[in-house]
Amino acid sequence: MPDGWLILDKPRALGSTQAVSAVKRVLRKAGYGKVKTGHGGTLDPLAEGVLPIALGEATKLAGRMLDASKTYAFTIRFGEETDTLDAEGEVVAHSDRRPPMAAISAICETFVGEIEQVPPAYSALKVDGKRAYDRARAGEEVEMKSRRVTIHSLEVAGGGQRDPVQSAFATTLGRPDPFDPEPPLELADTVTLVANVSKGTYIRSLARDIAHALGTVGHVTWLRRVKAGPFTESQAISLDILEEIGNGARLEDHLLPLEAGLDGIPALTLDPESAQAARQGRILSGMPLSDGHYFAKTGDVPVALMELSDGTARVVRGFNCQDTAE
Repeated sequence: MPDGWLILDKPRALGSTQAVSAVKRVLRKAGYGKVKTGHGGTLDPLAEGVLPIALGEATKLAGRMLDASKTYAFTIRFGEETDTLDAEGEVVAHSDRRPPMAAISAICETFVGEIEQVPPAYSALKVDGKRAYDRARAGEEVEMKSRRVTIHSLEVAGGGQRDPVQSAFATTLGRPDPFDPEPPLELADTVTLVANVSKGTYIRSLARDIAHALGTVGHVTWLRRVKAGPFTESQAISLDILEEIGNGARLEDHLLPLEAGLDGIPALTLDPESAQAARQGRILSGMPLSDGHYFAKTGDVPVALMELSDGTARVVRGFNCQDTAE
């Protein structure tokens, strides 16, 4: 049975659960039978990009992946806000104002750090025991509570389309006033941003709040996750490549090892006796290492994720991986 990560480049219109089902089907077709499978962070059907799929023992790390920071590229269209805050919803607000590109770059700085954010009414969060989007689709007024999230970074990825009205000082002929000392303003109909965010951040809400801060309204027209935890889009495979695995291509050519989900956690090599003790859940003592988490292994075989404190190490999550060399 495979243990590790398949990183999918999820296309639009495919749900995360559907993507997991596609992986299960392909693995069965490839002869692997029933493999434990899970994903490392939901992507909305309208979003595309990096979707980590955990296989076998790597599913024990899926929770850590859910808590990891994510990086998204997204496009905001200014002038219209929708009830879903994306291109699928009904328009609920209009504005003729288009923000200058310089103002967009400047406003990004004010969103970096811990912020209060109100999630979209069309989200999977539960309100009084029922999904918010179910209530919203039923026509109910849904009051979403504010929550604290962290924006680690936010910057402009690409420029916007130039608005026909370049400046408040434009003449009736559409030429800039030659007596205006300021250059014409470049106004944006759309802008693409890149944000690295904490768990629980809604990009649609971020786009709404950015537009409001710029004195206008807007909604997301394109959303792509380019990084999830340690996994990047350069490691992601398309659904076509996934199907090739079902038709005989080597899974090993695309499967990342279990420890790839523990990027930044140092390795701890155990001798066979200590490895056996860790597998039995026993505490290891006399470890002359700094406090923190370690990825314990014996040879190339994963043993456990362990937490070391004051020279003793305890198992946080054990792995039941077979030594393929045996």
